[in-house]
Amino acid sequence: MELLFLLFFLLVVIFSFLSKTSSYKGQVGERKVRNKIESLISSNNEYYSLHDLTLPTPDGTTQIDHVLISTYGIFVIETKNYKGWIFGSENQKQWTQTLYKKKYRFQNPLRQNYKHIKAVQNLLNVNMKSIISVVVFVGDSKFKTEMPYNVMALRDFLPFLRSHTQQIISSKNVERLFRILSNPEQNTPANQSDHVANVEQNKQNPLCPRCGKSMVLRTARKGSGAGTEFWGCSGFPSCKATKNVN
Repeated sequence: MELLFLLFFLLVVIFSFLSKTSSYKGQVGERKVRNKIESLISSNNEYYSLHDLTLPTPDGTTQIDHVLISTYGIFVIETKNYKGWIFGSENQKQWTQTLYKKKYRFQNPLRQNYKHIKAVQNLLNVNMKSIISVVVFVGDSKFKTEMPYNVMALRDFLPFLRSHTQQIISSKNVERLFRILSNPEQNTPANQSDHVANVEQNKQNPLCPRCGKSMVLRTARKGSGAGTEFWGCSGFPSCKATKNVN
């Protein structure tokens, strides 16, 4: 009995430790959003979903929590499992979480999701207007500033999806795009050549390592490097990230 009690106690301690890790919290949040998506699909077979999707990027790969494809658009979904008060705006580099009178900074999830959107666009070779960025907060959090229309609590997630009723992608294309995302390495020759062209373009105009936006070639006007070229974020002055041309 004492051994069983000790084992039980150790399991409780281990679970208590794991439940506080960001990885575990992220998985719990993603599961809640996935359940919502599955409930939507069960009542409407026009939607196709993919979860925990890894796609190639010019600088490696990126992991996307959820992608939902429909005739109403391609929804690229980022999940955040936070407690406390959340402060932020669309153009801020970092947002703030206030919990028990302590403040914590985290990357603007819309900027984080922008890299995911570019990965989807490059692979599928679709217009950016057909891709909708969505950020869903789960957990016991409360927005203390006015959020962009596409940032929401879990309870507002399905109403947001259902509010998109205009068909912008044909049913035939929905199935084709789903097959490409399901097997990104088994793309058709035509789509593969489009993807290669996009990758080459991104090599010439790399993505910002800080916010994910495209970078543009600029020339330094001041300082010891005056006259030399460098890559600067297209989001300047909101984002001032730079990279060497080499």
